[in-house]
Amino acid sequence: MTEKIFADAINEAIAEEMRRDPSVFIMGEDIRLSIYGATKNLYKEFGEERVLDTPLSENGFFGAAIGASLVGMRPIVETVTSFMWVAMDQLISQAAKMRYMFGGQATLPVVYRASMAYGSGSAAHHSDRNYPMFMNMPGLKIAVPATSADAKGLLKTAIRDDDPVIIFEDTNLMGTRGEVSDEEIPFGKAEIIREGNDCTIVGIAGSVKLALDAANNLEKEGISCEVINPRTLVPLDKQSILSSVEKTGRLVIADPAHKVCSAASEISSIVAEEGFWFLQSPIIKVASEQVHIPYSPSLEKLVYPNVDKISSAVKKTME
Repeated sequence: MTEKIFADAINEAIAEEMRRDPSVFIMGEDIRLSIYGATKNLYKEFGEERVLDTPLSENGFFGAAIGASLVGMRPIVETVTSFMWVAMDQLISQAAKMRYMFGGQATLPVVYRASMAYGSGSAAHHSDRNYPMFMNMPGLKIAVPATSADAKGLLKTAIRDDDPVIIFEDTNLMGTRGEVSDEEIPFGKAEIIREGNDCTIVGIAGSVKLALDAANNLEKEGISCEVINPRTLVPLDKQSILSSVEKTGRLVIADPAHKVCSAASEISSIVAEEGFWFLQSPIIKVASEQVHIPYSPSLEKLVYPNVDKISSAVKKTME
């Protein structure tokens, strides 16, 4: 185990997989410059045929990646969530459905790395956290890494997977540090970050750290919280969540996406349907307010989950 910052863990996973498998290549806008640091030195090592700077046309290069995956290549596409709307026809009509439409005769081992650059004054057009919309579409696997270990292990798993995967990378985590290993992390296996007895907190992506901070603060007040990092939303490890709620009797979900039809909503629904008799109080969702993201920093910070909101929700479940 070694300690890496989140961005370096991504970089290491890509480089290791490109060395291991010559069919792996990466493409995207300005990736040779490595704006976020996740693709640094790749062009120097692997050259122009495997590190491709693309035109500003998501619909074009998202589709090119699908085509490449159908003929034996394993493309990694770097993008940001806000630009995914431009390529929705390729993502939804092709990537998600093609294997089904071809009766299983086609495989699409393509990975879309989608950066969620919210919380930094990027305003409404560039602050999307849109993974819930893709959860709704069969045929796509959805990963939401919350630690450096997740960033490396989930990406390695995604690259080796024969189905299309979207990894939503929270840019608020890019500079955070954590231990990583060389092992893949299986999809559909949640991680219990912290054990507790009074309330379960499920965090999504960057909200995992907020949930852990809230749990540590609440411990000083005599409230013991169990914190779960689901790691992937499709597939979702619902059994780990249900088992935790059976132990604690309470559930708070911290989700940086908008509250309506969110990942938090789906997890709430699962627990309400399959774990209702475990609950000692109503489930509480701590998600982003149902508004567009304001440019003003003082207003923007009010939109998202934070430690105080999560702590207050846990206390409310204890009433």
